[in-house]
Amino acid sequence: MENWDEIRTAYQVARMGTVSGAAEVLGVHHATVIRHIDALEAQLGVKLFQRHARGYTPTEAGQDLMRVAQATDDQFNQLSGRIKGQGDEVSGELVVTSLSAVSPLLMPVMADFRLAYPDVILRFLTGDRLFRLEYGEAHVAIRAGRAPEEPDNVVQPLLEQRTALYATQSYIDRMGMPDCPSDFEGHLFVGSDNRDSRAPYFKWLWESVPEENIIFRSVDPRALVFAVLQGIGIGFLPEWEASKHDELVEICTDRDDWRSALWLVTHVDLHRTTKVQAFVKFLKERAKEWQ
Repeated sequence: MENWDEIRTAYQVARMGTVSGAAEVLGVHHATVIRHIDALEAQLGVKLFQRHARGYTPTEAGQDLMRVAQATDDQFNQLSGRIKGQGDEVSGELVVTSLSAVSPLLMPVMADFRLAYPDVILRFLTGDRLFRLEYGEAHVAIRAGRAPEEPDNVVQPLLEQRTALYATQSYIDRMGMPDCPSDFEGHLFVGSDNRDSRAPYFKWLWESVPEENIIFRSVDPRALVFAVLQGIGIGFLPEWEASKHDELVEICTDRDDWRSALWLVTHVDLHRTTKVQAFVKFLKERAKEWQ
């Protein structure tokens, strides 16, 4: 196709369902939208839309075009994100991704980084999905578990998370102090609702504690922390989190097989850019305080 504008217009018509909706998104007159659709259908020799009173519905050919156009539009957006990270100034968007459980560690760092570089707009993406750095979905990723192995990524160790079992003093007053792990059958536990969790300590929990004793379950890491703090049961917390709460008592100490590494990941194309280097150096310096 020689004219991307016409394809983009058709994509927006298919997405919005109306000429007026597409015109608003594209910032053009509705007559321009109609002209682009007519020209594209004439060039292809096929109808892309069924016109009706409610708007435009893609034909089979229109749906095919929409899938290709959407993929192309996504790639343009990803390319734009990567290009924006290549400037010589520490400004514009900086996209950081991590597991949500690490947010309490990262928020003070990001707040201070923003004060040091006031022209930066921070975007923080969380979730289990791995955002693809090679497509420009993020500039910096903090990942847990085994060292990432995607090609063309620069991977640096950031932190070894030490994790232990904790309970509140109120829970101990109510249920007693357990021996580890000989009398776990008489105690209540907080754990992940995902039995396939990659966290080594949750795997240990499901193997070492009767299932009926895991009485609070969630896939939200912060919900699990709050459940322990409310005295619902015994649960896992990283040492950096537990140290903030005087009411917590360590039940079982950190074990080697409960530890989880955090990795700092950047893409080789963006690793040396001014903005990414500024954040990476800032983060690594602050991470020294986390141990």
